[in-house]
Amino acid sequence: MLRKSKSRQRVAGPDRGALVERVAGWSVRHRALAIAGWFALVVVALLASAVMPGDTADSTDPGDTGRAGRVLDAQQVYPRPQENVLVQARTPDAARPFAADPELRRATQDLVAALRRTPGAVAAVRSPLERDGGRLVSKDGRSGLVTFEVAGPVEQTAEHYDAATEAVQTVQARHPRVRLAQAGDRSLSRVVDEGIKDDFKRAEFFSLPLTVVILLVVFGSLIAAAIPLLLAATTVVATFGFLQVLAHWVPVNSATSSMVLLIGVAVGVDYSLFYLRRAREERAAGHGVEDALRITARTSGRVVVVSGLTVMLCLGGLLFTGLDNFKGLTTGAVLVVGVAMVGSVTVLPALLAALGHRVDKARIPWVGRRRTTADRSRAWAAVARAVVRRPLVWGGAAALALLVLALPALEMRLQDAAVTDSLSRKVPTVDAAARMQEAFPGAPAPAQVVIWGKKNPDAVDDPAVRRAVESLHERAAASDGALNEPISATKVGRALVVRVPLASFGTDDAANRALETLRKRTLPDALGEVAKADGGTGGIGGTSGTGGIDYAVAGKTAFAYDFTQRITDRTPYVFAFVLLLAFVLLVVAFRSPAVALVSIVLNLLSIGAAYGALTWVFQDGHLSSALGFAPYGGVIGWLPLFMFVILFGLSMDYHIFVLSRIRERRLAGADVREAVVGGIASGAGVVTSAAVIMTAAFSVFVVLSAIEYKMMGVGLAVAILIDATLVRGVLLPAAIALLGQRAFQGRRQGPDHAARDQAARDQAADVVAARPRQLS
Repeated sequence: MLRKSKSRQRVAGPDRGALVERVAGWSVRHRALAIAGWFALVVVALLASAVMPGDTADSTDPGDTGRAGRVLDAQQVYPRPQENVLVQARTPDAARPFAADPELRRATQDLVAALRRTPGAVAAVRSPLERDGGRLVSKDGRSGLVTFEVAGPVEQTAEHYDAATEAVQTVQARHPRVRLAQAGDRSLSRVVDEGIKDDFKRAEFFSLPLTVVILLVVFGSLIAAAIPLLLAATTVVATFGFLQVLAHWVPVNSATSSMVLLIGVAVGVDYSLFYLRRAREERAAGHGVEDALRITARTSGRVVVVSGLTVMLCLGGLLFTGLDNFKGLTTGAVLVVGVAMVGSVTVLPALLAALGHRVDKARIPWVGRRRTTADRSRAWAAVARAVVRRPLVWGGAAALALLVLALPALEMRLQDAAVTDSLSRKVPTVDAAARMQEAFPGAPAPAQVVIWGKKNPDAVDDPAVRRAVESLHERAAASDGALNEPISATKVGRALVVRVPLASFGTDDAANRALETLRKRTLPDALGEVAKADGGTGGIGGTSGTGGIDYAVAGKTAFAYDFTQRITDRTPYVFAFVLLLAFVLLVVAFRSPAVALVSIVLNLLSIGAAYGALTWVFQDGHLSSALGFAPYGGVIGWLPLFMFVILFGLSMDYHIFVLSRIRERRLAGADVREAVVGGIASGAGVVTSAAVIMTAAFSVFVVLSAIEYKMMGVGLAVAILIDATLVRGVLLPAAIALLGQRAFQGRRQGPDHAARDQAARDQAADVVAARPRQLS
């Protein structure tokens, strides 16, 4: 009791030391209040999200697509979703021209009649059997296309779409020898949404049990394994609550929620590992629970705060893209890291203080004893000792290996995946879109040209504008296949929306060239005269006698093009911000520009190797059968930038943790090589455990259906694996050994701090290593 009292008195002594140590010390002394306050914060976040009134913020697309979207938003009415039904024979070898095939004609007549019998559900039904229906027959004459619009109002769109789809399926059952394949605005959006929902259900099904199993193996104790789960769960729940409040000002989408969950679990587990490992070491060195937590707060607590701030600021680099899609993602990611960081220095030490030695109870058989001890990693110590003996050889070999892995990235081609590239053709709508693309290029999702009056809102009703729009038919025929039929125009409020099928409705080179042809040549040629009347400058922003018209091109191809263009233009600014910021933070944390520069180079090597693996697997198509995807010759446009920011932030957790262990030993009096070996041996086990958990979490994305998630899972998992092994285990000790005395030149600490604590820990580690292994 006397020993415990003295320990408590030391913790409660004069208010000295770092802020983190003082905050954690207060939480340890007032553990019940700290724990209750944390759960109260979670409840407040949930209540705030429930009672916050008002609409959430909407996102704006970049470039020309965003201009078109803002015009349609101003109309307070949107174009009706257009659906298309491909009509063709199921046996192409026996197929006859559409006009000469009675079965195709009967099926088309039946389909048109069935759609028109759905009162109020569909509108503007067009058929290849009509007088001007020649544009709805494919160029080879063997397929027809029936188009219709899903009627409003908006709140009944889903119901009307279901009614129209049911009518198509009923007709299909009556004509089994004819293929009726439906794809369009609503059906393609629905299949993507359903795919995302199914994917995340599958991810949750696999990831949660896998994470629990790995935590049990890593911690060796049911109680210890529950702590990171509790911190991660409460962190994510609180973040979701606060994010719903911020969503009134910042656009938040479904991707934000998934990233918040992923990053929240990652940092929650990392920070808990850092704390638990250090607290066990200090207890093994003979310190009481509260003294151990005080030292842990001064060391690992500081690492958590430095790492958390680094991750948060690095993630802020995404804001330089200026994309609304990344604003919500950045806000959510920064918020979840910040909440986890606060929890790690408040409720986490309070929980550990309340549990005391009981944190290692309920051990798992066979692994429990081994995992709950605080001994150093013999394997990593042996690797580090070999590396520091010949740092140039080992470091050079590791760097060369990473450069070889990064080589394929030189040929990386950024290209978003169309629906037919992203999802399997086993999905009926995806198969329909692919078949429709072959017969009627661009028809599944045509470009949308939005035309509006600049000064006179009724300018689009001018006969000259209508004639200019009609001329698009002739210009499409003369576009060398870049633009295709059928072209249709619809009045939306006081704007005009013209649907123009491109050579491809996807995001490949053919689609992008067709989009550029439409924007830079076809539209200026067709609309230029009416736009530049009365002395205007022509093209976008010109004036006519009715007040002038303006136009912009939107659609799935246009959005992907504009989004990738913005990413490409802004990527240098994001890279420069993150690299400069990381350098400054590392210099402040370790007082060594050389260490900061080396750290950045090592991170770049790790990320470059991940880029190379991503390109080799997905763009070049290796391992496609094993991973279950069909390569389309590119890498998702936003993924490399997203990976750079996420990985640069998350890898700093490991990097700062290991560097802090090395620096402690260096400032305690050890020479550089011994400090490196000791730091790697004591820190590598934590890094390896955290990396296993994070790699497993990312690897779950590989089993999802969409190729975007497969890419993200492989890229992040490979990067974390490389970072935790080759970089932290070989390159980092080699680099520090080569720096020698130039690394960590700060003032060495006195016996009351690092030297005393480290001597006690080393002595305890030797005792633990010498005693026989026993199962508790």
